[in-house]
Amino acid sequence: MQTYCHKTPIGHLTLYIFTFLLLNLCTLININAQSNIVYRFQIHDEIGPSVNRLTQKAIAEAEKKKASYILIDLDTYGGLVSDADEIRTALLKTKIPTIVFIRNNAASAGALISIACDSIYMRPGATIGAASVVNEAGELAPEKYQSYMRKKMRATAEETGRRPEIAEGMTDESLEIDSIKEAGKIITFSTKEAIKYGYCNGVVDKPEDILLKLSGGTYVMENHEITCIEEIILWLVKPAVSGILLLLIFGGIYFEFKMPGTFLPLGVSIVAAIMYFAPLYLDGMAANWEIIVFALGIVLILLEIFVIPGFGVAGITGITLTITGLTLALVRNIDFDFSFVSGKSLAISFLMVTVAMALPLALLLAFGQRIFSSALFNRVSVQASMSKEDGYSIKDNALQQFIGSTAVCSTDLRPAGKIEIGGERLDAVADGGFIEKGNNVRVLRLQGNYLIVEKI
Repeated sequence: MQTYCHKTPIGHLTLYIFTFLLLNLCTLININAQSNIVYRFQIHDEIGPSVNRLTQKAIAEAEKKKASYILIDLDTYGGLVSDADEIRTALLKTKIPTIVFIRNNAASAGALISIACDSIYMRPGATIGAASVVNEAGELAPEKYQSYMRKKMRATAEETGRRPEIAEGMTDESLEIDSIKEAGKIITFSTKEAIKYGYCNGVVDKPEDILLKLSGGTYVMENHEITCIEEIILWLVKPAVSGILLLLIFGGIYFEFKMPGTFLPLGVSIVAAIMYFAPLYLDGMAANWEIIVFALGIVLILLEIFVIPGFGVAGITGITLTITGLTLALVRNIDFDFSFVSGKSLAISFLMVTVAMALPLALLLAFGQRIFSSALFNRVSVQASMSKEDGYSIKDNALQQFIGSTAVCSTDLRPAGKIEIGGERLDAVADGGFIEKGNNVRVLRLQGNYLIVEKI
């Protein structure tokens, strides 16, 4: 009789159990590794929309990675209260413990952001406080803004378990706090003072030293990566770059007026205008109405040049609106509220725009003839003609008969306008500069439907 021994798959069962435990162990290790992340990002610029966007993205990324802590490496003199308040709210709402490392300064809006964090660490010699609301010239803003900031500071300190009267004293000059602050002064704490009064958890030389003070295991620092688009925006809003874009805007418009129909200068001007306004709009400086004012100004200037004879209300209004839109886009007004805009910053912005507007005109008047007769310009301008010899069937252009004739300007040529030949008014473009009404001119050549003329 053959006997079969039914074997229980003990070996297989043991293998399954071992594999299950190993997988769970790996999962636990992975979860633990993820939870030991300290997610760091920097605020080393003026508080504004770009810093606000950066903070919102960094917090969202830290929550996605299930980080144990969020660490802000901060060094700022302040900025816009509205954006600082949104950052404060985001820090208070997140469930991840927040830490701020004050590298040097946490003033004004920076103080509000710091107090919104669960823990504050400072370098030796760093400061926190001086949270009064001021404009760009350092002058105190109206009382309604001071009152708002006082209450925000106090409410934030209450939320994070710090003495609220001290936070309020960083904004309120009139407040008096025994042994800490006398009336007429604003609180600004050094590192040692901040530790003494509960506004600093410890002194460290660099953010990495904070990791040693955290309980619950070994932590790894992970830095937030700024996207390429954010880098481009930060580069485009630099004053030097904005100045170059202004030159391209006005230069393109002038060159298109000089040689209408070329379109390349106008295209350059349009692209420069987009590059000028887009980052300023995203950064909270250029408002919708400022962009509309600029666009309306350009439309009026075009109408004055090509449609309305002479130079009058439309041209003057167009130039005024264009300069206004470009100037106001460079200052941090809040809609129609200019409480935070100093006269100095407004004057600098106005000077920057007017110089950029005048420079291409000066170059055009001085070197216009050389520029438009150069080989480089001939390559980009429309030079081809459709002749019978090339196989085109065309009628002789009636304007050809006027080449070489003399005429009188019936309007200013700026550079386009009207001339009169034998009682007939014709479209013309000045070659090499502006020509005033009443001057005699000679017709040099035909370009499209325009007669190119020079002053006699």
